[in-house]
Amino acid sequence: MAFQLSKVSYFSQQARLSHVVLAASILGSSMVASAAEEVNVYSARKEALIKPMLERFTTGTGIKVNLVTGSADALLRRLQVEGSASPADLFITVDAGRLYRAKKAGVLQPIQDAELESTIPANLKDSDDYWFGLSQRARVIFYNPKKVDASELSTYEGLADAKWKGRICARSSSNIYNQSLVASMIDADGKEATSKWLKGFVANFARPPFGGDTDLLKAVAAGVCDITLANTYYFGRMGNSDKAKDQAVFKSLAIFWPNQAQGQRGAHVNVSGAGVTASAEHKENAVKLIRFLSGHEAQEWYAEVNNEYPVVKGIEPPKVLQTFGTFKADALSLSVLGDNNRLAVELMDEAGWK
Repeated sequence: MAFQLSKVSYFSQQARLSHVVLAASILGSSMVASAAEEVNVYSARKEALIKPMLERFTTGTGIKVNLVTGSADALLRRLQVEGSASPADLFITVDAGRLYRAKKAGVLQPIQDAELESTIPANLKDSDDYWFGLSQRARVIFYNPKKVDASELSTYEGLADAKWKGRICARSSSNIYNQSLVASMIDADGKEATSKWLKGFVANFARPPFGGDTDLLKAVAAGVCDITLANTYYFGRMGNSDKAKDQAVFKSLAIFWPNQAQGQRGAHVNVSGAGVTASAEHKENAVKLIRFLSGHEAQEWYAEVNNEYPVVKGIEPPKVLQTFGTFKADALSLSVLGDNNRLAVELMDEAGWK
């Protein structure tokens, strides 16, 4: 959705000025920087999926959170247009590819923080500390067990096999999730092998690319195709839905974790994440908020509500995701997804992935 201009009212005029320090009491023994006790957030996560945790942060710290939500691309453009005058202190978005774009656009700043360094695994944050992962999702194979036997499936690379001709549904190549998957394959298999794979994969499409991940899952359930690639949280959302149609889709599909054999890299994972903006006037509060969102309480809640996997070790995934089974995740540094994005798009275009 487009960013919500109505949310701009959250930002008071004082939030655009320097911190105002007020006298604390007649005793004069302390000073209170009340105007500084806030943090302004631009979030590509929908309000309902993040606001309750932000409210808990405010309750626990006294720091007010002013929230603007919108589409990831629209918010990034907004940060670029606003430049150094942007009131935003923290940018929350989905996919390492988008976080990379924000870094390259110069709208984020690096943060060296010992707590974040110890809490968030190195491969789930930017190698230069411009952004930090907050939740994980895997992009894996979903199939119709009435038409496909799990023994037929193996790896992402195997989806280029001719036996899948006319049997695969896919989302557009413009989708950042697909671009990041291809970027990971470039790192694993090299440019030439990935180019060859893409041509075989595209040749197996049942129809031209369409819709979003939910549409793809519904298409497999309806028999439009036999298999697809989708992010796990979309499937988890259907499993938690109270709609009969969603439950019907959920029950009619099965999940397959690719590249799990010994010596293979594991399933492709990506993150939602956050970075402190280059224009941040409330930098310390922004860092405190990232720490909070990577804490135990927030990780459990955030994962449960978003149907995603925690980034912090030792925290159980949501119940519906536990039914998907355990899997080996690709340990690739997600910074590579951004580094390889341009080449991935070029190869996808060359292969005719629309």
